[in-house]
Amino acid sequence: MTLNELNIKIAQVLKEKFKLADNFPVPSLSASPSHIDADLSCSWAMQSAKLLKKSPAEIAKSITDDLQKIEGIVKVTVSPPGFINLTLNETVLLDNYKNFISDTEKYNKSETASKEKILIEFVSANPTGPLHIASGRGASIGDSLSNIFEELGHRVLREYYVNDTGTQARLLGVSLKARHMQSELPENGYQGEYLIELAKKIPKNAKFTDEDYSKFAIENLLSLHKKDMSAFNVKFDNWFRESALHYEGAVNATLEFLNSKSKTYKKDGAVWFGTYNDKDAEDRVLVRKDKHPTYFLSDLTYHKNKYDRGFDTLIDVWGADHHGYVARMQEGLKAMGFKPESFKVILHQFVHLSIGGKVVQMSKRSGRFETLKNLIDEVGVDACRFFFALRSPNSHLTFDTELAKKKTQENPVYYVQYVHARICSILSNAKEQKIKIDFNPDFKDIKLCKEERALLSKLFHFNNVLQMCVKDLSPHHLANYLTEFAGLFHPFYDKCKVLDETNAKLTRQRLFICRGVQIAIKKGLNILGVSVPERM
Repeated sequence: MTLNELNIKIAQVLKEKFKLADNFPVPSLSASPSHIDADLSCSWAMQSAKLLKKSPAEIAKSITDDLQKIEGIVKVTVSPPGFINLTLNETVLLDNYKNFISDTEKYNKSETASKEKILIEFVSANPTGPLHIASGRGASIGDSLSNIFEELGHRVLREYYVNDTGTQARLLGVSLKARHMQSELPENGYQGEYLIELAKKIPKNAKFTDEDYSKFAIENLLSLHKKDMSAFNVKFDNWFRESALHYEGAVNATLEFLNSKSKTYKKDGAVWFGTYNDKDAEDRVLVRKDKHPTYFLSDLTYHKNKYDRGFDTLIDVWGADHHGYVARMQEGLKAMGFKPESFKVILHQFVHLSIGGKVVQMSKRSGRFETLKNLIDEVGVDACRFFFALRSPNSHLTFDTELAKKKTQENPVYYVQYVHARICSILSNAKEQKIKIDFNPDFKDIKLCKEERALLSKLFHFNNVLQMCVKDLSPHHLANYLTEFAGLFHPFYDKCKVLDETNAKLTRQRLFICRGVQIAIKKGLNILGVSVPERM
């Protein structure tokens, strides 16, 4: 029995008990907090207090007997102000464990999930300079979420949108030209030293136009972006160029469509999009006075293209500085006939670096860790990916570089990887001793100690954790789950002798438990883009 199947049974009991309509609040099961001696907790009594016109405690106490009659539940308790705590039969936990080990690839898959096509666009940094640390956080979020969706059976495409046209691209070309000609930089031009190095790559006797300079800079910088993403264990299915939309006439087609729907008007020589919406009260320019389209019009066209390619859900990962852009995009897509709820935006907050306990001010553009490449070189990909995944996107992140470099259990990624390596060593020793590992044990005579049961109970929540990641569009639930899982293995290892030459049956039982933990940690780290060492 899975957690979802148990949830359905509980929902049916509640519906019949209180004679509820089909739209009643659905119960949600989660892992019990550490101070509660149970496998699951449910807050349904608090959610339904207003509907049932009773106190949460009264509701919870009235259904304990009914819930305890459900197969697989052996104990039901209530804790203030009305939490319902469930203890499961050990056979349920063992069956789940065996199913996970025997069919790991299909364990989390949902038959209904594969019907939906999802496009996740992330990073999409303008190719006007090296990738910065903020792009690394966006890459970690986007790639990990893509992996999670795929683990659950969804069809996902990872895409990087390349802004290779428009004002910024032209300004980049003019800036490179100034560096090449050793002339004065234009106002608001790009001043990074990387352009000096890039100018040295321009062939001698080259006769570049301003457009040539722009293309040369973009192609070289985009090549660096691709190298950085590959080094960061991120592979995109598609690098979509904005210039393709202009070449195909798609941008003009979008403007004509909005004109036909009376969604535009002219003012001060420009073409405007009228939102008429409180969320985005300010109207937005689509075409400037100089006849050049704005990024807004290009972005609307690009997202229309995503829908035209057959995607059902669009997920964009943006930096927090794009907060004001969300409402206008929602209104624009709605004006073009697309469902606003099918477009979702993840806004991730800024990353601050802590070096030696002091936070570095990144805005000065002088820190050696400013680029993603420098951070990877300093602390490694694994620490970057795991640290970026530890916090929800809407939380500010202070990246402790000293902690990330430590090869001790203070470092959370090392802490999790070490458990996997330790289990590999245990299984290797078992093989050397010619101990057979039984992955299909007879559960009749198995007796679990507290530490063993804690690991089995934790694995019972694996699928639910992935579902929470999808619901909240954040991989931080998985990163923290793995940390907690590793934390449960350490007391198990300390108190439960695994390879016991005096007790072959107990040895096989504990090897079975170790194997499940090993697979879960490996799968979780793979999803987060973190390596899984067998020795440390």
